[in-house]
Amino acid sequence: MSNPSDHTRDHVRVAVIGGGPAGLMAAEALARGGMQVDVYDAMPSVGRKFLMAGKGGMNITHSEPIEPFLGRYGKRRADIAPLLDAFGPDALRAWLDELGVHTFVGSSGRVFPTDMKAAPMLRAWLHRLREAGVRFHMRHKWISWAETAASGAHGLRFGTPEGEREVLADAVVLALGGGSWARLGSDAAWVPLMQQREIPVAPLLPANCGFDANWTDYFRERYAGEPVKPVSIAVENVDGTVQHRQGEFVVTSTGIEGSLVYAMSSTIRDRLLADGTVTIRLDLAPGLSAQRVIDQVTRPRGSRSMSSHLHSRIGITGVKLGLLHECLSKEDFTDAAKLAQAIKSLPLNLTRARPIDEAISSAGGIPFEALDNAMMLRTLPGVFCAGEMLDWEAPTGGYLLTACFASGLVAGRGAAAYLMAR
Repeated sequence: MSNPSDHTRDHVRVAVIGGGPAGLMAAEALARGGMQVDVYDAMPSVGRKFLMAGKGGMNITHSEPIEPFLGRYGKRRADIAPLLDAFGPDALRAWLDELGVHTFVGSSGRVFPTDMKAAPMLRAWLHRLREAGVRFHMRHKWISWAETAASGAHGLRFGTPEGEREVLADAVVLALGGGSWARLGSDAAWVPLMQQREIPVAPLLPANCGFDANWTDYFRERYAGEPVKPVSIAVENVDGTVQHRQGEFVVTSTGIEGSLVYAMSSTIRDRLLADGTVTIRLDLAPGLSAQRVIDQVTRPRGSRSMSSHLHSRIGITGVKLGLLHECLSKEDFTDAAKLAQAIKSLPLNLTRARPIDEAISSAGGIPFEALDNAMMLRTLPGVFCAGEMLDWEAPTGGYLLTACFASGLVAGRGAAAYLMAR
């Protein structure tokens, strides 16, 4: 192994830094293009966040038509669209089938491997990559740029258990992840390294995250961990439009999280950034019209308590009843008209997003405007970027993984074309 102190360097054709889905897909595209590929990762093994994401069932992509699929990428739709043209959800499923991993569509439209597991897929993929000649270098953390060679090859310095190692690479694909789940390798340590080369980096923000609410001690102790379903959330966007979505979320000791919250997290987060606080509206009876709720709640209840009345007339009980007590004054709870209105539009104040390291993913990163169509940095020829380190976000449901795979493929093909042109 080379030692920087004696000024020796290993010279490789192309270095892929980051062993997640984007990096591995870039490595595959390069190997298929006839390139020798060396993959470097700071962790003891590749794909750690990928494996963790698959623990509850590996949701690999989604089966919905491409138009609504693209809509999941929000303001970055136009940037993600060419990537999915190259490798969209159908192509991803076909690629998995070639790998020997068969998939099925769940009742929600989400696509899963038939065994629901990530590990067999990753093992099969790594076997194929090694068969193609891809070399893996574990416990190699990229720590700095090194001197660029006269040939234009990029110098890279890695920290390893045996000390620092320098590598010259004719092309580099960076697939270093975002800022969430640092213990699995996505620690955003690359941000200052890019800034050293004057590459713009949008601030990293939590995405697909939970939010804090100022629960009372009683509510926290009584309901933390309870799912709220079915329920609808309405929240006003920064542009004044209102976003509605139905699903379920979970009460936590600090606030709320879960699939419905994650789906709306970008809107809630952006309102918090703009205003410092945000009030979302909960519809605790999304299957009933507002008039139906009013009619049932305002019916005479005799000697029954209001809580018993709500349970018998519209099925409000448990954590939903707790939310009403938590968010309404005693006077409003006993006022049938005001209570009926609150059931369909209960205000819940959220105070902050949970820390980025708790988030499923992150927003922010290198903007697409800094890249050309091949995912190469415009001001750093021969260096390509892919995956979650780019400035985009998407909800859970397979959208994150699909775009990571696609961006890796496009970056890998771009790097191969760049090397062939040289």
